[in-house]
Amino acid sequence: MFRFLVRVFPWLLVLLFLQERRAAGQVPTPATTEGDFVVKNFQFRSSESLPELRLHYTTLGKPARDAQGRVTNAVLILHGTGGTGHQFLSPIFAGELFGPGQLLDAARYYIILPDGIGHGKSSKPSDGLHARFPQYDYDDMVAAHHRLLTEGLSVNHLRLVMGTSMGCMHSFVWGETYPGFMDALMPLACLPVQIAGRNRVWRKMVMDAIRNDPEWKGGEYSVEPQQALRTALDLLLIAGSAPLHMQKTLPTRDAADKYLDDYFKTRLEGLDANDLLYQVNASRNYDPSPQLGKILAPVSYINSADDFINPPELGVAEREIKKVKNGRSMLLPITDETRGHGTHTRAAVWKQYLGELLEKTAR
Repeated sequence: MFRFLVRVFPWLLVLLFLQERRAAGQVPTPATTEGDFVVKNFQFRSSESLPELRLHYTTLGKPARDAQGRVTNAVLILHGTGGTGHQFLSPIFAGELFGPGQLLDAARYYIILPDGIGHGKSSKPSDGLHARFPQYDYDDMVAAHHRLLTEGLSVNHLRLVMGTSMGCMHSFVWGETYPGFMDALMPLACLPVQIAGRNRVWRKMVMDAIRNDPEWKGGEYSVEPQQALRTALDLLLIAGSAPLHMQKTLPTRDAADKYLDDYFKTRLEGLDANDLLYQVNASRNYDPSPQLGKILAPVSYINSADDFINPPELGVAEREIKKVKNGRSMLLPITDETRGHGTHTRAAVWKQYLGELLEKTAR
């Protein structure tokens, strides 16, 4: 009977194969395309400029247009501080969303994964300008990506804007700055208010550790300031940690010590002090709260209860989402599947809300 079905319906074999690959966590990532778009004479809000600003991007799928030439299937996904667009090609994200029949199936959607200013293969201080690189902020980063889309990729509309951590904050800036440009917004793991309190304190500790290290030399070091970077990584580890998960996976002193040693070996390599300093400092004047009412697109906004950076007891998310005309805020409870701040990239935990948002905003 099985052979008969496969002979009559050859697609059945393909479907069964994909189901087996999914069950084994081996769904292949769809083909990607990478490129660079150069913005000439980019003006920063600091009044500084660059004659050439390079913006690197990765895409999956192809754009579709309606009869009026409007792109109908573009999805912009924005990474966090220190990340790149490539992080979304991991199995815990792409393997849950981009495959055949999944919510953001790359055969249906045009998925755009850019590197922000100062990150990845986009222009950054370590390219050569060091501490003379323009002091970019989140508004600059969003404006640059808007130019990448409209001028570099000829995308005049977005089906969805998603973002994690810093990208979550960028999502709110996108919604306020270009309110008619997208059908929906899904910010993950941030708060739509000025960065203050403990969140500002640990960020300033990271920046102070770099600036106060004599080996930083005002940004003109020839060898990375190791003590500054170790201190910064200490703070980043705590900020991104998930106590329940770490207690279960590191149940002994020796296991915890080995984890920390391995963490430094992995993270120190390739880390640049100026790049990190600029990345953290870019949040300095972020504050979308006064203009949240400008957002027109429906917003599904998600945080997790074990997030050190955006703790739920502050009550900020619930208060601020009321300013969004069509906004909804969800708090994910702590489970064996959450990972603190890093829950934002574990799509299996929250993808049901993405499905609801896409269905709600379907045309």
